[in-house]
Amino acid sequence: MDTTSRAAGAAVALDGYLAADFPWYGLDDGWTGDRWLLQVGAGAEGTVDYGSVGHGDEPAARQYEVPDTRRFAVVVTVARRPVRRSADGTGVLEATSASSAAWLAGSGLLSATWPGQLDRTLRQDWLDQQTAIAWDLADDLDGPNWSSLNLPVNGQPQDFRYRESEYGWVLAGEAPGVLIGAYGRGISAYGLGFAAVGDVARRYAEPRPAGATALGSS
Repeated sequence: MDTTSRAAGAAVALDGYLAADFPWYGLDDGWTGDRWLLQVGAGAEGTVDYGSVGHGDEPAARQYEVPDTRRFAVVVTVARRPVRRSADGTGVLEATSASSAAWLAGSGLLSATWPGQLDRTLRQDWLDQQTAIAWDLADDLDGPNWSSLNLPVNGQPQDFRYRESEYGWVLAGEAPGVLIGAYGRGISAYGLGFAAVGDVARRYAEPRPAGATALGSS
């Protein structure tokens, strides 16, 4: 993606982030590499309910014959919603929880890392199957497929639920005012820390200075 198109895309995406009524979270200052916006998700009433910010190598057009060697970590921030309207407006949904964050992180990992050797016509079948598995796993955070991982949030230790798979890792937990999910590959989750993002535009929509390097990505 060239600089002009990247800047234009970031400007459009930024509008959704600025419309949120909750704080965004990303990796803390221990991460000095690239930061970029993904997308936000809105509820039935049009309010922003969640969104993701990325760190490391940005998603690129899939090249089926080349192994995917990207290294990245994505942080998903989910608003705490005690009551949510269904899409058709006729009912209410369960309150958001750490399972909501785990589900969004798990499905995000699948979308980002589906096997490159998989035929395009089979992708949807594979994605549907793996998404159903991710949903079941997210609904059972205390189950045997998850372990505990303690990571700093705004400098304070916080317990997360964590799991690894052949596609990467997923974790989920809580932060002040929100729920946090994260997923990644090629970057260890064990050395990461999270922090509230004071200025989304400056931290994630502006180009990083040339020569900066990422910490903890080896």
